[in-house]
Amino acid sequence: GQRPGAQAQRIQVPGALAVLPLDRQIEGVQRLEATVVAGDDLAAARRFYGGMLGCPEGRSSDTWIDFDLFGHQIVAHLKRPSVAGDAPEAHHNPVDGHDVPVPHFGVVLGLEEWRILRDRLTGAGVEFVIEPTVRFVGEVGEQATMFFLDPSGNALEFKAFADPTQLFAK
Repeated sequence: GQRPGAQAQRIQVPGALAVLPLDRQIEGVQRLEATVVAGDDLAAARRFYGGMLGCPEGRSSDTWIDFDLFGHQIVAHLKRPSVAGDAPEAHHNPVDGHDVPVPHFGVVLGLEEWRILRDRLTGAGVEFVIEPTVRFVGEVGEQATMFFLDPSGNALEFKAFADPTQLFAK
């Protein structure tokens, strides 16, 4: 059966990554209430989240769009034009030899789903902030990870653990 609120019908985007049905649980995927991102172009958000990432679209208005990001609700909100100097400076923290963008959000996928997404993004020529890689090799928490930006500059991380029980391991 479907979870409450799950949509029975999906929007099909030609060439999009196949999104797993909401009623399929993936071991290691953490559920979020909702993530909201700001942007200045909802059509670009629709192409990126709906087309590139293959996220089914939910409700929308002229100022926001709901997407199903691997079972997580992500809402793209239209932000008002900013005044010069309003944008915060980019910030990064060092993690295992990489400059990780802060803030960022993402999803923990199964390893096979991560590989499918990696191949799709690489094939589409997506510019990565951190190229697909495995970090913490041979250590607790070893994980495949990749970072890239949406059309409004919001940083996303997708990662996968060969051993999902390592997600919160110390």
